[in-house]
Order: sequence, then C-alpha cells, then structure tokens
Amino acid sequence: MNIPVIVQTVGLLVLSNVFMTIAWYGHLKSLNSKAWYVAAVISWGIALFEYLLQVPANRIGYSQYSLAQLKIMQEAITLTVFVPFAMFYMNQPFKLDYVWAGLCLVGAVYFIFRS
Repeated sequence: MNIPVIVQTVGLLVLSNVFMTIAWYGHLKSLNSKAWYVAAVISWGIALFEYLLQVPANRIGYSQYSLAQLKIMQEAITLTVFVPFAMFYMNQPFKLDYVWAGLCLVGAVYFIFRS
C-alpha cells in the first residue's frame, strides 16, 4: 500500500503532538503532588515516544516539503491537539482567543504553502 507523503507526515505529527502535549502539560494535573524531578523523568519518558514519531514524520515530510513548511505544519497541528487537551483533560474553558490563534495559523499555512 502506497500512503501519500502528506498523510504519513500529518498522521505521524498528530500522534507525536499527542505525546508531546501530554509530556509537556499532563504532569500539571496528574503529577502535581509529586516532586518536579519525578514529573520531569516521567515526562521525559513520554517524550521519547514523541521523538520516535516526530523524527520519521519529519524525514518523510522533508522528501516533499521544505523545512519551513514542515515547521508551520507542526505548529498548526500543535494547536489542533492542544485545544482539545486543554479543554477536556485540563478542564480549561474554551476561549475565543483559540479561534483567533487558529486563524493566524491558517494564514501562516497559506503563506508558507502558496508558492
């Protein structure tokens, strides 16, 4: 089966960002009673899975996209993953600022991919 580069890249980056978001922010809720170094070691272990997905995603993507395109793609995916995480796991209220930030990233995606 021949999966298009964009599907492989975006799919791996979405999964990578799930692990990244959990590693970066999950400890604020689930490990808040533990010492910071315990949270850091656990987060580091979770981040390993981020890198195991992110490195191949970028290598696959770089075969067809520029470095700047990969970076903007990753940032847009990060916000897409972060907002549901913040709202549903961290119980943060929805803010209209998420929409404005998302629109700014849509603009960034447009400008970086238009050529």
